[in-house]
Amino acid sequence: MKNKYIPTSICLYMNYFVHGMGAIILAQNMDYLANQLNTDSAGIAYVISGLGIGRLIVLFVMGALSDKFGRKPFVFLGGLFYIGFLLGILISPNLEVAFIFAVLGGIANSTLDAGTYPALMESFPKATGTASILTKAAIAGGQFVLPIVMTMIIASKAYYGWSFLFCVAILGLNALAVLKMPFPNHKQPAAEEIADESIEKDTKPLPKLKQKANFWIEGICFIIIGYTSTATFYLVSIWLPKFSESVAMMSPSASAQTISYYAIGTLTSVILTSILVKSWIRPVYVVFVYPCLSAIMLFVLFLFPSPMLCMAGGFILGFTAAGGVLQLALTTMSEFYPEGKGKVLGIFFTSSSLATFSIPVITGIISKTSIANIILLDAFIAVLGSVLALVIIARYHKIFEIPNRKLS
Repeated sequence: MKNKYIPTSICLYMNYFVHGMGAIILAQNMDYLANQLNTDSAGIAYVISGLGIGRLIVLFVMGALSDKFGRKPFVFLGGLFYIGFLLGILISPNLEVAFIFAVLGGIANSTLDAGTYPALMESFPKATGTASILTKAAIAGGQFVLPIVMTMIIASKAYYGWSFLFCVAILGLNALAVLKMPFPNHKQPAAEEIADESIEKDTKPLPKLKQKANFWIEGICFIIIGYTSTATFYLVSIWLPKFSESVAMMSPSASAQTISYYAIGTLTSVILTSILVKSWIRPVYVVFVYPCLSAIMLFVLFLFPSPMLCMAGGFILGFTAAGGVLQLALTTMSEFYPEGKGKVLGIFFTSSSLATFSIPVITGIISKTSIANIILLDAFIAVLGSVLALVIIARYHKIFEIPNRKLS
């Protein structure tokens, strides 16, 4: 018997498909928006920062409210807020108004997160890692499609706002669909929510808590991992092309291709990792292994920079750093704290959002003296994430009763 929440999950992933476009739509339209707002690229970067600010200021509150009032209202509101952001940018007469709408876009992201991630984990309690990591695939899909849309707009010399309206149309239809979709009871334990034994018969049995998790040990570790996992892939996505050009002496066009390999690595990881965590590997182990591999690759890049290694590094780092460690760490944290998934999400992604603010500042200072040292910093950040994951694994075996996977 099919899981009745599959249509619901399609709507949830569709929102993240549009979110993938929304995350880059201001940068993709930078020249058009600079002309509209009478500013320059630095001014548009200021507007883009509003997305992060909006995401950070309400994420914890939205998570707590989601635990109290349920997931559907926040999925629906998140879509409406996103529509407000996209339309607001198009009608903004100046930088200040555009910044306010960008903050609304960040609020939309937090609202979607607060409803979506808990809803997915509650809809698929025996495949929470798979359900969460597929949001990454949806985001990557949107980031693949938007440049194609922009190419068509530029080639036809059409109004740049059609890219925004394209997103608005999808969100509007999806919001209406969400209203009609069933959602799990957010106050009922996930393991009891779905009686369909046929859903995931081949998945690993769920572990059971033997004792309460200690926030001051694994809780703090998870919060810091929210920062390190975000910082690791964020640094790579920003600085790998510049490192390839200035340190590995690649041409500008060739160095730009490293991000193409990075994107391919990300999508490959999403597919493979979702299969692995569904039936074979618990997410907690991936949260340790992937940062280890990222650290090794980053140290190799720092010590032996070359065009070949930069290309290989783009793929490997896309696979290990951006392929879902953040989502799987959240999934693991929700196992430790099954009560109040919205609050867990709020704390975790607040830490993640802090990385998006502090990392550009820190790396901007470092870049004035050495681009190579930015890669070295990233390697140490990945090492820190690995060490914290080891602590979590030790605690996992201490406080959980972990059943053996049945191979029948």
